[in-house]
Amino acid sequence: MKNRIAVLCVLMALCLLSSCGIASSRGRILVNVSYDPTREFYEAYNELFRAHWLETTGEPVDIGQSHGGSGSQARSVLEGADADVVTLALAHDISLLEEDGMIRPGWERELPLDSAPYTSAIVFLVRSGNPKDIRDWDDLIRPDMDVITPDPKSSGGACWNFLAAWRYAERSFGPEDMDGIKAFMAALYGNVLVMDSGARGATTTFVENGQGDVLVAWENEALMALYSYPGEFELVTPSVSILAQPSVAVVDENAERDGVSDLAEAYLAFLYEPEAQRLAGQYGYRPTDPRILEEFSDVFDLDVELCTVSDFGGWDAAYQVFFRDGGVFDEIYTG
Repeated sequence: MKNRIAVLCVLMALCLLSSCGIASSRGRILVNVSYDPTREFYEAYNELFRAHWLETTGEPVDIGQSHGGSGSQARSVLEGADADVVTLALAHDISLLEEDGMIRPGWERELPLDSAPYTSAIVFLVRSGNPKDIRDWDDLIRPDMDVITPDPKSSGGACWNFLAAWRYAERSFGPEDMDGIKAFMAALYGNVLVMDSGARGATTTFVENGQGDVLVAWENEALMALYSYPGEFELVTPSVSILAQPSVAVVDENAERDGVSDLAEAYLAFLYEPEAQRLAGQYGYRPTDPRILEEFSDVFDLDVELCTVSDFGGWDAAYQVFFRDGGVFDEIYTG
């Protein structure tokens, strides 16, 4: 219960945090290009890291951050947006930078757990009282349902959403019944009322604009809505979800040019330290340190069945099958 209260206190302070800029330290500048739902976490983490770095080295630093749909953010870095580190929603988006030569090969092995320092899951956010009685993925294909989920073409979170739903359909129809699985997915995406470019935009559409019956969301986004709008929403954990593993990496080309390689490496490594892991938990992300994750057992459903991207052959394989131009998503959504 104490951690549920701690998460509440942190998330209720989001507006205050968002209104406070990063105080200038007049030191070196590190730029973190991230995806939509991490905005508030990194505002808090940056202050934690700056204090740690100052105490450890005596050097003041400034940290800038940028947020948007994960795929869009990766493309912006490719097109010249400044980024010394990227903290994106899925490994495939970082691999695009590796393929371009901006990040050295093997980046995923430079930090523990495939360079994924925190995780999340995919859940449903529904309105208070759950008026449509939404319990699982099959409820989302009913003809009376309006679904909000972002676009897998621009949002990493949307790719996780799609794979979680696909896994449920595989369980329902059997992996050999491709026609049944695709029909299920076509029915689900046929019910999508608004397909925003990023996860935060989808949350805004559902929570602030009042559209849709259900939001398919990152767990941390759903928790933020619960605690920011008490009594207005409920979180529903489906029978099958996916372990969403956001990835982080140093953008070697830029960090070396900016003279911040040591700072960038330390910034990402510190995400695995206990104080940063607890901060991630307070902002609705699942700590990867199992001892600290257990401290948040009153916040997260630790018994939900979670598939992983490995069940789809890894991100390179999954992206080629489902999300490339002309892939399965295009087939079921536009076909």
